[in-house]
Amino acid sequence: MYDYLIVGAGLFGAVFANEAKKRGKRCLVIDKRGHIAGNIYTENTEGINVHKYGAHIFHTNDKRVWDYIGNFAEFNRYTNTPVAVYKDELYNLPFNMNTFSKMWNIKTPDEAKNIINKQIKEAGIVEPKNLEEQALSLVGRDIYEKLVKGYTEKQWGKRACELPAFIIKRLPVRFTYDNNYFNDKYQGIPIGGYTAIIEKMLDGCEVRTGCSFDEVKNEVEYKKLVYTGMIDEYFDFSLGALEYRTLHFESKTLETDNFQGNAVVNYTEYEIPYTRIIEHKHFEKCESDKTVITYEYPASWKKGDEPYYPINDEKNNALYEKYASLAKKEKNVIFGGRLGMYKYYDMDKVIASALECADAELES
Repeated sequence: MYDYLIVGAGLFGAVFANEAKKRGKRCLVIDKRGHIAGNIYTENTEGINVHKYGAHIFHTNDKRVWDYIGNFAEFNRYTNTPVAVYKDELYNLPFNMNTFSKMWNIKTPDEAKNIINKQIKEAGIVEPKNLEEQALSLVGRDIYEKLVKGYTEKQWGKRACELPAFIIKRLPVRFTYDNNYFNDKYQGIPIGGYTAIIEKMLDGCEVRTGCSFDEVKNEVEYKKLVYTGMIDEYFDFSLGALEYRTLHFESKTLETDNFQGNAVVNYTEYEIPYTRIIEHKHFEKCESDKTVITYEYPASWKKGDEPYYPINDEKNNALYEKYASLAKKEKNVIFGGRLGMYKYYDMDKVIASALECADAELES
């Protein structure tokens, strides 16, 4: 008899399992993949910790979360400074004075503000009706055309004029020469990779990988279920399927010690099918004669594909609320994580959510 059957050995499930274990609870953690750590899984190749499911840079303003994750790994001082390629031009991200200086051959914040404001005025959009109009009303045509349009259309699989305006609520523009992508106080990459963190969290718990919920739900006895899979799948898609975007990854090991000089390079032209190339060694400044790069391709999702990004539009949010109502009626079942709550979470928000859930559940 287990106190908790935890479906999903990703960050939410691992944090909850760790907290339950500390309180003397017996947990069985399962995952349908052949490994633990979910989408933050890292695998060592040529001495390089490769982020198998896309770049994961830890950042947070929450000191409790930072201190908590620090119990399981030492973090380096990695700062996320991606660059964007548009045709034969290279720009710094996020949009800052380095970006504007390259784009318009200017030097001062006032010059940049004047150009952006002029272009916003020329667009003449008062009530944006779609994502394209929303972006033009926020940053003007040059930034939109070169750095927003193609990338966004690839990411969502639709033209910008067909996407709802609310997808882009704001586009951060900085009038400083600061390439740090995140504003958070704490930021870094765990030395040794993310998988080692999850291994430590799950130490002392029984773990089964390559094992689905359907395979064990009638086989083992447990008092409560923690479910971090797709909430609609739990209910056999009885109300219909929620929609996602998925990703495909193509990795290569190259006989060079430095391919692109940066961990993340975005490709913003629509005609280039991938959105970015990740060079993993730069996350931890690994010393290796070789390098591993990963091309990231966004794609339409269908049942059976890995669901990465919930499509939180009005239709899907309304359907999720119906599933959430069903979930509230389930006895002894806790739904959590990105898929269980149909919400895109950064890693720190997953940890905070799992700790909050564990506190409420285990202190009661």
